Amino acid sequence: MNAVKDIEAKAKRVQRGYAGEADRPLAGYLGAMGAYGVFVGALTALGRAAGARLPRRFSAGDTVLLGTATFKASRVLAKAAITSPLRAPFTKYEEPAGEDELNESVPARGHAAHAVGELVSCPFCLDVWIGTGLAAGLVVAPRPTRLAATVLTAVGLADVLHLLYDAGKKLASG
Repeated sequence: MNAVKDIEAKAKRVQRGYAGEADRPLAGYLGAMGAYGVFVGALTALGRAAGARLPRRFSAGDTVLLGTATFKASRVLAKAAITSPLRAPFTKYEEPAGEDELNESVPARGHAAHAVGELVSCPFCLDVWIGTGLAAGLVVAPRPTRLAATVLTAVGLADVLHLLYDAGKKLASG
């Protein structure tokens, strides 16, 4: 039992040394990193079970496709109004943030919930998870992954065209 108390005391010293009086969810971040490791391990096991072989390299086209699809998927999951029910247990609605996106805050309700809230409301944070999943999909199930990535890319391109169209209308009307 003393070993557990020693570890807890050391973790609290590290927390105070790092964050001072701020309540940074370091334990939650460790949990998220551990979950990501489990996610990568599960994808690896799935690939091995399916007999998938890593390609020597990904083409530039696949990289652009995955990058664009990762961008769009992370924006939809982290910012879209329609996906707010997925984020609601971990975030608090603040205000609209432009074209069908929301700004949300992450209330401090324990380290694990706070870390999850930051993850699900941050498109940059989700990029790592989504990009990893899509890249693994290209190895294990390339055809359905390319289809999903192509749909996400097309939706992202359509978004850009909508924004350009609206900007053109505003410009034309003075």
